[in-house]
Amino acid sequence: MAESLAAKKARARSLIRILEREYPDAKIALNFSSPLELLVATILAAQCTDERVNRVTQSLFKTYQSADDYARADLATLEREIHSTGFYKAKARAIIGMAKELVAKHRGQVPNTVEELIALPGVGRKTANVVLGNAFGQSAIAVDTHVFRVSQRLGLAKSEDPEKVHDQLCQVIPNLKWTRFTHLLTTHGRRICVARTPACPRCPVRALCRWPGKTK
Repeated sequence: MAESLAAKKARARSLIRILEREYPDAKIALNFSSPLELLVATILAAQCTDERVNRVTQSLFKTYQSADDYARADLATLEREIHSTGFYKAKARAIIGMAKELVAKHRGQVPNTVEELIALPGVGRKTANVVLGNAFGQSAIAVDTHVFRVSQRLGLAKSEDPEKVHDQLCQVIPNLKWTRFTHLLTTHGRRICVARTPACPRCPVRALCRWPGKTK
């Protein structure tokens, strides 16, 4: 028998309460001190670990301190500076293109609406929501690889499309918990519900999990 929306919402609230007790330290792992820094860091984080991005941005953020700095950057130089994050050619083009748009259309400031953010080069829904939720304090679910995997194992969403997973989660997660939920699931996905061999016997939400492939 399929779970009703009301029942799924109630289960989601229980999941959040347990995960909040388990991971009181759950927060974004990227280092930043401004919306621009977080936007750049999130672009660099695609297919790269947050730890490596933080090592790269430690010096990068000292060199480039404004959208204008990035807009004027030499492409080859920026590629070398971010090389270790992978896909550096595409990321460098995206960062410079994004910065030029900020200078041309937003007076060099990062906008705080999802519509304006996703209109920037290299910025998709996930990146926009990371910035909205963590730099601007808005409620936003960012479907990274961990949220995508864990939310489906828990039975809160089901789709091969991250956009659809996002929309389904928005239906069952309380609006005020969207950003917090993202941090909780990302942390849980890194510590317990890992991709290949999740530690199901140690999982604090095992009793509420709908995944049939639990490890023993």
